[in-house]
This record gives sequence, structure tokens and C-alpha cells, in this order.
Amino acid sequence: MSTFEDLGFCKLDVGREERTGFPEVVFGAGKTVEQIEAIVRRLIAHHGRALVTRLSPEKGDRLALLIPEAVFHEESGLLQYGEAAVQLPGHIAVLCGGTSDIPVAEEAARTAEWMGCRVQRIYDVGVAGIDRLLAYRDDIRKAHVVIVVAGMEGALASVVGGMVRRPVVAVPTSVGYGAHMQGVTPMLAMMTSCATGVAVMNIDNGFGAASYASTILQLVKEAND
Repeated sequence: MSTFEDLGFCKLDVGREERTGFPEVVFGAGKTVEQIEAIVRRLIAHHGRALVTRLSPEKGDRLALLIPEAVFHEESGLLQYGEAAVQLPGHIAVLCGGTSDIPVAEEAARTAEWMGCRVQRIYDVGVAGIDRLLAYRDDIRKAHVVIVVAGMEGALASVVGGMVRRPVVAVPTSVGYGAHMQGVTPMLAMMTSCATGVAVMNIDNGFGAASYASTILQLVKEAND
């Protein structure tokens, strides 16, 4: 039996959920509305749900009209159809340094929810006003995985990494001034963090962070089953 379906312009990986626990997610940038609609309809037919990332408001609004029950979240650039059939144990805390980081944080939070995770959002807790972060110290420590989204110098990931005994997934963002280098500076800072156990995603990759965090909770569920 084939694990993919040939749509002509793409080969849809319909066997991915069986292999990894999650269906293929559509990267929307660079695809036409017609291509995305065709892919989403086939994903719905196979899995009963679909997720599209990196959509412009124009594309997202058009797809939401074309696909009944699909919801477009403009802030995160995600189009969502359906929900996970199984809820994973524990919960993920998604933190971000500043309000400008929220679009990437929301990409992470909504993706994790679509994958079956419970998510707590703790936004605008950057180290420039560290009392804001410390006010949520107990909540952060209760999370089973922590996703930290930050631009500028990316110091938030190191601080959080030193506060918790759980996996920390850091996401550098392209938010910052010139020497920030469109996210390269916080990415390198996160990769050279003195806090142990911090995994670093690519710049602005909230989706990747959510996938990684969800895989950790999926492992917990399988260990307890």
C-alpha cells in the first residue's frame, strides 16, 4: 500500500500520521490557494483534520471561505480544520519576550493545541522587566514542556532554562534592531546558553517548536499506556 498520494503538483504523505503520530502539515507560503485547497481536502479525507502554516491574510481568508469549518487565525498565519482525536497528557507553557513576538508564539501555541496538547500562554515576560517573568515562576515550573519565544538578544531562554526541570524549546525571532541580524543573534545566544537542556529551533519556527514539544508529550503518553 502506498504511503503517499500523487496529486500531480505534489505527493501528499498520507502515511505520516501512522509513522509519527501527526498528519502532514502544509507549508502555505509559495503555494497557490488552489493547490492548498486540494491538499487540505485530501488531508481531511484521510485524517479528518488539517493544518496550514505561513498564510497571508488574503490567502487565509479565501481558504476559510472555500473550506467550510476551517478557521483562519490571522495573528499566527494558521488555517486549522478539525482537532486531535487524542489529548496528550500534561501541558505546554508558551512564553514570549515581548508583544512583537506573539505571532511566532501563537504559531507554536495553536499548532500544539491542534496536535492534542493543552497550552498555557504567558506573554510579554522579557528579561528587560524580569519581575514580570518571576511573577509567573510557579506556573512555568508546573508545565511539562516550556516553549520560549524571544527576539532581541534572546536571553529569556537562558533564564527560563535555569528555572525549570523540564525540557525547554527556544525559538529565536526576527524581532530586533540591526545587530540582531534578523534573528541570528538570539539564535546563537540560545545555542550557546549556559543553561542545560535547551533545544533551539530555527528563526521564527514556532511550528517546529510545537512539533518537538508535542512529540515529548506523545512519548509520555505512550510510556503510560
